[in-house]
Amino acid sequence: MKLLTMLFSLALASLAAAPLPVGGYRILKEIPLGGHGRGDYLTLDESARHLYVSHETEVDVVNADSYAKIGRIPAQGAHGIAVADKWNHGFSTNGEANTVTMFDLKTLKVLRHIPAGKGPDGIIYDPATRRIFAFNGDGDSATAIDAATGNVAGTVDLGGGPEFAAADGRGYVFNNLEDKSELVKIDARKLKADAHWPLAPCQRPSSMAMDRPNRRIFIGCRSHVMAVVNADNGHVVTTLPIGDHVDATSFDPTTRLIFNSNGDGTLTVFHQDDPDHYSHVETIKTLPFAKTSALDLKTNRLFLSTEVGGKFTLLVVGK
Repeated sequence: MKLLTMLFSLALASLAAAPLPVGGYRILKEIPLGGHGRGDYLTLDESARHLYVSHETEVDVVNADSYAKIGRIPAQGAHGIAVADKWNHGFSTNGEANTVTMFDLKTLKVLRHIPAGKGPDGIIYDPATRRIFAFNGDGDSATAIDAATGNVAGTVDLGGGPEFAAADGRGYVFNNLEDKSELVKIDARKLKADAHWPLAPCQRPSSMAMDRPNRRIFIGCRSHVMAVVNADNGHVVTTLPIGDHVDATSFDPTTRLIFNSNGDGTLTVFHQDDPDHYSHVETIKTLPFAKTSALDLKTNRLFLSTEVGGKFTLLVVGK
């Protein structure tokens, strides 16, 4: 027993002594996509290497390696995009039409428009139930959709205004309730809210990413902090300072880096030293209103969108 204790202590000491990843992220490219105004969510289909960039009346589709624009999907108030590769189906929310567009991932052809609640915004795919969850920002609900057929499976009453979400792969989906400053745990099979957890001192939670193996949820909050939450009991493990108007959080399970993109033109990067301890790596200057982002795990680069010189523009951030 003493030997095991000593070995465990040595392992912890070694982990604590390990050097943090070196920073050095910067804007590598600015790619005009055409049009005006600001976008919302970005989603990367890793297998197809397609980057989906929502932009008001359309979703731009960009090759993630060459950065060439390869297509577009019409939208009415474009917000979020989710990908279900198994069925070759993509889904995007139309906040103005109260619908979800289902499209073919290969041809980008629109297959159908699916009725949702009021103001669908964030959207994710849950692999455990093979369902798409569209979060209705003005309807205080989530619409569950069968990813294979596009049929509506049901509606979940959330009891507050939802923002972004994450699935744990075990049949539960977590979502930020921005107006309540709560995290809601959803049973994705039974289509009901299982728990509501307060996130104080986090206020107005917006973005979310998850470390599934370690059961940690990373939540970007408009009160200038990122909250780390235990997914099993809702306990706020710690909070760390970030920039203003965060709207996307990403986690790299290989480097253990967490990225928060902020509307004030910064990208805040933390390192997960262990599930309950985190270190600030760097704060990167991007551009104003570049608050949404998507992480490319293949290249360790991030994509952000904003308006540059009056033109809607894709930013590539890396080393």
